[in-house]
Amino acid sequence: MIDMLRLTRDSAPSSATILSKAPELGIVHIGLGNFHRAHFAVHTAQAIAHSGGDWGIYGYSLRSSTIAEKLAAQDFLYSVVDIHPDSEQTLIPGIHVGASGGPEALAEVLNFLVDERTRIISLTITESGYCYSTETGGLDECRIEIIHDLEDLTAPHSVIGLLAKALIMRAAQERGPVTILSCDNLTSNGATTKRVLLEFAAKLSAPDSQLLTQYINNKASFPNSMVDRIVPSTEERHRELVAARLNIADQIPVPAEKFSMWVLEDNFIAGRPAWEHAGVLFSTEVDRFETMKLRLLNGSHSLLAYVGALAGKETVPQARFTPYIESAVRAFMKKEMLPTFAMPSQVDADQYIEDLFSRWSNTVLSDTTARIGSDGSIKLPPRITQTSLWHGQAGNATPLTALILAAWLACVAPPRGFEPGPIARAMKDTALGYLGELSSAGQTPEQIVESLFSEGRIFTKELNALARLKKDVTHCFEKIQSEGIESATLDALNQ
Repeated sequence: MIDMLRLTRDSAPSSATILSKAPELGIVHIGLGNFHRAHFAVHTAQAIAHSGGDWGIYGYSLRSSTIAEKLAAQDFLYSVVDIHPDSEQTLIPGIHVGASGGPEALAEVLNFLVDERTRIISLTITESGYCYSTETGGLDECRIEIIHDLEDLTAPHSVIGLLAKALIMRAAQERGPVTILSCDNLTSNGATTKRVLLEFAAKLSAPDSQLLTQYINNKASFPNSMVDRIVPSTEERHRELVAARLNIADQIPVPAEKFSMWVLEDNFIAGRPAWEHAGVLFSTEVDRFETMKLRLLNGSHSLLAYVGALAGKETVPQARFTPYIESAVRAFMKKEMLPTFAMPSQVDADQYIEDLFSRWSNTVLSDTTARIGSDGSIKLPPRITQTSLWHGQAGNATPLTALILAAWLACVAPPRGFEPGPIARAMKDTALGYLGELSSAGQTPEQIVESLFSEGRIFTKELNALARLKKDVTHCFEKIQSEGIESATLDALNQ
């Protein structure tokens, strides 16, 4: 990009829609990744543009300062680009009032977290960031960062520890109430966040334990939410697209699908932006929306990712347009997911499913199966546990759920002699070390499956009692190894 103006408030192009001029601080957001900047930040900027209010966002990333530094270099501006065949919309959310990242910025972010003006602390830290146990639903006391923070909260290593320290300081300094708003794909994400924090508080020594527990129970709220927008990683082609559209050099543009959905409980103890004027739906059925997304979108995403990766499909559209994979996804939703829950009253199931296939068909966006398939050890338990137990109690087989689990294992814990391919090898997972141990220790797919379920480190031990599920996972796993993913998928479809 030659002779391009750097994106700043003075150089922001008139050809883009600039949402709000940086208001005063009201929100501290932890997690500066693409999803936050294309979802929470956009909806908040739209709400302020419509109704005003001091809800400026200070952003923080626990692990890295890279995004914060790039934001600062651009006056905390960036572009959000619709990647869709019929949209060329580009938004510039002028909503961030500051940003920092990395352990060296802990003191700075704590000042903002404790600031009296901060009335919402929001989170997009992925499922693994909550340090919760997939077996109990509460605090995972075995996580290295939790062990550290319980011993020494001076410089927290986890977001849970950081929140705990900030709330203890707010309590000690008699600050006002605050809402903790999770925007991640957890079951009952608000309630889960509160539970993890309370269990963390119970492990602390007095007086910190009492201060934190009382503040959580009396001066904090934890609304549940459902968030939905496909936001892939930024590539050079997206920077080039922004340069072509706006004649601006933006180092951190965010590509996103046009679709965006956010459903919230209206439980904000210290006020909130007028999100209802920015397309956000306030509902008493957040649990239904959450379950719908978790089982139909996220569960199907897992099938597309793992089966697609083994089939050599680099992108979601490539997987979705593979006939046997599409058939498996449709059957999975219809036979194994839809019977297990009640849809929200405002949503038609058939239309929702067709809308999903339309979104997955976006070849311009081309989200990758490796990205979707990463962190399966955290993502899969909430997506398949309750449905598997439901079907197990009813005496039903779930061959397509078994296919997902077997394909996941083939990607991240392949048996000896099986090569899953470069797409599967590119998947990241916090449990890769453990999964590698399973793979190297188990000489057969049956042994790997048995160890996975019996040890209960990823899936609840309740699933270990489902002999039929384990048998089906083993069968699929063996089929993938001996005959390939297409044969295994067709076999699951015919059961």
